[in-house]
Amino acid sequence: MDYAKESLKKHYEWHGKIEIKTRAKADSKDALSLAYTPGVAQPCLEIQKDINKSYELTRRWNTVAVVTDGTAVLGLGDIGPEAGMPVMEGKCVLFKEFGDVDAIPLCVRSKDVDEIVNCISLLAGSFGGINLEDIAAPRCFEIERKLKEKTDIPIFHDDQHGTAVVVAAAIINALRVVKKELKDCTAVFSGAGAAGIAIAKLLIGQGIKNVIMCNSHGIICDGDEKLNPAQKEIAKITNKEHKTGSLADAFKGADIFIGVSAPGIVTEEMVASMAKDPIVLPMANPVPEILPDKAKAAGAAVVGTGRSDYPNQINNVLAFPGIFRGALDCRASEINEEMKIAAAKAIASLVSDEELSAEYILPKAFDERIGKTVAKAVYDAAVKSGVSRI
Repeated sequence: MDYAKESLKKHYEWHGKIEIKTRAKADSKDALSLAYTPGVAQPCLEIQKDINKSYELTRRWNTVAVVTDGTAVLGLGDIGPEAGMPVMEGKCVLFKEFGDVDAIPLCVRSKDVDEIVNCISLLAGSFGGINLEDIAAPRCFEIERKLKEKTDIPIFHDDQHGTAVVVAAAIINALRVVKKELKDCTAVFSGAGAAGIAIAKLLIGQGIKNVIMCNSHGIICDGDEKLNPAQKEIAKITNKEHKTGSLADAFKGADIFIGVSAPGIVTEEMVASMAKDPIVLPMANPVPEILPDKAKAAGAAVVGTGRSDYPNQINNVLAFPGIFRGALDCRASEINEEMKIAAAKAIASLVSDEELSAEYILPKAFDERIGKTVAKAVYDAAVKSGVSRI
């Protein structure tokens, strides 16, 4: 199928992929008086007395805003908020289909961090959570940090944390295949942007031995003044041996490769220089850093990409619907590291010992167990870590 051509055709037919449906009737005088005036005044007064009643008396408990500034849209780059709307609507479809979460796209006409933060924080009372989407780094880090400080609902940048959760799940099971422990492994990264930094932090939280981050100039090191603030922060807790050099230099002896960068920049020679039975996850889309057949020919034991036409697709839909479902169900004040790690372990657990292989380290996106399994794990982790509010 020519997906571009057919998708454009369907979008003209759909006139939008989401719509609002009512849960209350307005088909009689009494029904109208209950759903609207005069009866609606009473729930308003209840919420005025206790703002938490907004979760019980409105749809806020199950509603998430999907927010973008249109600056890093799905590999297309800075195409603007309106042009990003089809992607945001698509994300809302995934929220509903895979997590039964109502999601509303909000495309903001600003690239100013404080304007975006102010806009979202002023609207936060209408939502149970905020999903930041396709916002360019390093601005996305600042927006997320400031929103967490200003709001009391979960703020989740899926490009960072959803990716990190699914990668962590893939690595949990890939390590089972190659019979290695994370605490004994070194991971090399190509890409020190939003996704790369979030993945690195999550793996460090799980106890990986060492992480070596690379940007377009090569290995990043603590003390390099050319790094942006987010990169300077991650440089302080990575590259323990203070290596310098190119991406090829970083590959030598590494157990894991994680690519969130650019197409075709990894060679077979680089993969061949890694430790025995390496795990290679080149996730640049649509063309990965190295094609799976070349990675395998060079000695990769397990390969995963961001594409659906190869085995082991690293797909965020495995994570974010269930994460938000669990967070909303316990009215979490945030989505913390414990909840993300719980989600990663839950995804990994859905591949049994009998099913596990180098070609199958993650459950398929349409596995009906995923949303509920992840939601329960996230709910339990929220309760245990003290961020549940019910």
